[in-house]
Amino acid sequence: MTEIAFREYIGKFNKRMEKYIPGEPWSPADEALYKPENLFEVPGKEADEMRFRAIKYAFSRHYEKNPFYRNFCDENGVSPQDIKGIEDLAKIPLIPDKFFKDYPSGNEFAAWLSGLVTGKTPDISIGKKNPTYDEVINAFNSAGMEIAYSSGTSGRHTFIPRDRKTFYASEYALAKTVITMIYPFWQYDMDGYLMMPNPHKTNVYAGKVCSMYFDAIENVEVAIDRDIPADMIKEAMGTGIKSSMLKFALKRGNKKMVNRMIKWLREKEKEGRKISMIGLPFILHFVMKELEERGETFDFGENGAVATGGGWKIYENERVSVEKFRKRVNEILGIPEENCLDVYGMVEGNGWMVQCPEGHYLHVPHSYFHPLILNDEYEVVEYGEWGRFAFLDPLAESYPGFIISGDRVRMLEHCPVCDRPGPVLEPEIKRAHGEEMRGCAEEMRRVLSMDLGG
Repeated sequence: MTEIAFREYIGKFNKRMEKYIPGEPWSPADEALYKPENLFEVPGKEADEMRFRAIKYAFSRHYEKNPFYRNFCDENGVSPQDIKGIEDLAKIPLIPDKFFKDYPSGNEFAAWLSGLVTGKTPDISIGKKNPTYDEVINAFNSAGMEIAYSSGTSGRHTFIPRDRKTFYASEYALAKTVITMIYPFWQYDMDGYLMMPNPHKTNVYAGKVCSMYFDAIENVEVAIDRDIPADMIKEAMGTGIKSSMLKFALKRGNKKMVNRMIKWLREKEKEGRKISMIGLPFILHFVMKELEERGETFDFGENGAVATGGGWKIYENERVSVEKFRKRVNEILGIPEENCLDVYGMVEGNGWMVQCPEGHYLHVPHSYFHPLILNDEYEVVEYGEWGRFAFLDPLAESYPGFIISGDRVRMLEHCPVCDRPGPVLEPEIKRAHGEEMRGCAEEMRRVLSMDLGG
């Protein structure tokens, strides 16, 4: 790419995304995300300096303004004065992701959420004595928050109290990493298909965070255009009569969803339109399965791109590899494998790792996001070793974004295939031993996929 051409490309993107970019003066965390034109071309030393300033700023802020996190840090004997250089970042106390599942119900749930927030909690009004989780969340969101959730196979949700600035940063970071990596494919007047719940009809994070797609792309269709409340997900993640009845009720709508997507593909190919499809891979899997049964293929070529977000489990006993999925996209839709990229992120964080087209390794946006790999004793391990994924995320202004996940990964110091600076994760992300399957993709699979394949 030429520097001038990319600057024009990202300039057009930033113009479309103005509402997601905060006004100046910027904090060190803001600078680490919004200042670099290309998050994957920041030289190592410059990225280290930006990332350290951003995380030091964020750690100091949460220590000073979040009583819960300050007590946690004091128990671990760590304060901002102990963080003097980048090598000290590993000292910052990490919160296990399971903590965000340990919550009560009703009005006590509202108090629990308030206790997590860094800084001032908005005043909210809840009219019921025993409100649902969505009713509590909607009350917070009406007061200026952007709370969303995910869950695991237990049906126990993960709730994260983002304020609007944090949520906008997460959305912008997701869009910028994908659009940067797929350069020069993106253009505003292309057609898009969101293989997620409608962002305006759900509090599921995977759907909600994609509302920026409607600003980055002019024409967007939505696969799941209905309410997906927390209670529905809990039922779908479970078993028994109520779960079976729910899945039976959804079956007809899911078949229609597949047919709508196939009709859309036919129209766009006939019109010669450039398309992008973003979201849950198992939805596209079932579309391609139906196309195979009909003996129908497309040839979008360079006019097509796919960005998926986890969820490689198709049925309870079937998992599709990322590599096999790319090959099927190429064979059935005619979209080149280099235009089929996977994105790795999680509801607790705002860092998005996206595959490079050359080797499909997951690149870390290292100007702001600091990954750590931990062994069974929760000690940081060297590059090339398998371990539990943890991270320091300074974009999380409304809650402490210093978190240990349940994912098992291997991180390399450099990509073995391309020359972009910064660390990468190997493409296949696994769950640590003893951890439940989790995430927005898994819960949507439970709601939809068993019926799609029935």
